[in-house]
Amino acid sequence: MPPHSQLWLIRHAPVAGPPGVIHDIEAAADVGDIPALQRLRLLLPNPHLAISSPARRTRETAAALGLVAGQDPAFSEQDFGRWTGLTHEQIRRSSGSAYDAFWRAPADNRPPEGESFRQQIARVALGIEALPEGDIVLVVHAGTIRAALALALGLPPDNALRFVIDPLSLTRVDRIGQAWRVVAVNRR
Repeated sequence: MPPHSQLWLIRHAPVAGPPGVIHDIEAAADVGDIPALQRLRLLLPNPHLAISSPARRTRETAAALGLVAGQDPAFSEQDFGRWTGLTHEQIRRSSGSAYDAFWRAPADNRPPEGESFRQQIARVALGIEALPEGDIVLVVHAGTIRAALALALGLPPDNALRFVIDPLSLTRVDRIGQAWRVVAVNRR
């Protein structure tokens, strides 16, 4: 029988900070929505392996879900380089045409000193390949989940960016050998 893994991808809780900012790795999570956390907890398998990105918001979300999660940088959000910590308006004002050029082709363009979404997909692919069989709960970011969906569905990166991935939502994909099955996307 081919190796079989069920990936339970959870987007972290909302960021406890100003909206419109490209948040850094130390941005905290607002884990105050106890009913949403409880509903999500009831959906998760037991036993499971739990992994989060190294970002504070994913670690805090995992803890609020009662998960003991290891950390893996392969599942980090897209690196926005020098744009991290800035609002979109600040970036637009300071970057001139570079900001607009980035958003014309966001899958392939890289922010200054950052990575493209296509590069994030390649990084997430390596992380998924290293996972063991079984049920794996990943507390990660919207971009990470979109990358996993691009891999599972064989989507071009531009098309994967069309998925809406809400905070505290569950996306589930199964890997059966080299084949994939999408069970749920953005379940709340």
